[in-house]
Amino acid sequence: MNSNNETLFSEKQRFGQKWIWAILIGANLIFFYGVFYQIFLRKSFEDNSMSNMQLLMASGLMLLVTLAILTLKLETYIKKDGIYVRFFPFHLTLKKYSWDNIQRFSVRQYDPIIEYGGWGFRFGFLKKGMAFNVSGNKGIQLVLKNGSRLLIGTNKPDEASETLKKLEQRSVFN
Repeated sequence: MNSNNETLFSEKQRFGQKWIWAILIGANLIFFYGVFYQIFLRKSFEDNSMSNMQLLMASGLMLLVTLAILTLKLETYIKKDGIYVRFFPFHLTLKKYSWDNIQRFSVRQYDPIIEYGGWGFRFGFLKKGMAFNVSGNKGIQLVLKNGSRLLIGTNKPDEASETLKKLEQRSVFN
């Protein structure tokens, strides 16, 4: 086994905020009630209701959005040869950011709404770069040698910071 592939830090995150799931489940229930009421009971769901086809399409779309959010997963690994990240389903394989290509890094607090417009696979405002985040307001900030920036959200900021400090002390970086 390659000693550079040893995993020193790992984290897997999913969208688990209760408020997101309350909204999604509530919206799905409303649509499914509408389908049942309008198609099976043959009563108009509202005075200016959608056609049966429109209601089925809207219900299907809502279900697809819910399933898409259910499949989202952010994986982060810090290894001796770099930082690996995958935001499934946007990335099917791990994306490696090797230490050779990282100019600087830090674990920092950020404002997800102001800096990146929220959570998910985001592009930041005012040259903040990209962000992969699922929840919270702490992340691993990378500034690459080409000038681009990437923020990787973490719910384990202390552990990530400690791992990066240990690597820095071992002179893994150029």
